[in-house]
Amino acid sequence: MPTYDYRCDSCGRTFERFQSITAAPIKTCIYCGKPRARRLIGMGAGLIFKGSGFYITDYRSDSYKNAAKAESSGGNGSSTGSSGGNGNGDGRKSSGKSGNGK
Repeated sequence: MPTYDYRCDSCGRTFERFQSITAAPIKTCIYCGKPRARRLIGMGAGLIFKGSGFYITDYRSDSYKNAAKAESSGGNGSSTGSSGGNGNGDGRKSSGKSGNGK
């Protein structure tokens, strides 16, 4: 159940009420008792799902997902792992010959 903010147009005070989503808005101010209270529009709160059925990676941005996918597949060759290359990151295997052509 959400918490709603209210403001009284008569006395100017604000207050909160913990109400069901389907409950009607409060009309009477809890401070002055006049029927001038109105529900305020809030910024809302972030939702956090907890439990075994939810994972933090379910809500990642597309750019994060694409970067993670490229990293796991060796996408741009910038990884320094041993992928059978010659150590210079270009993916070619070393021929075993020196660079002088002999």
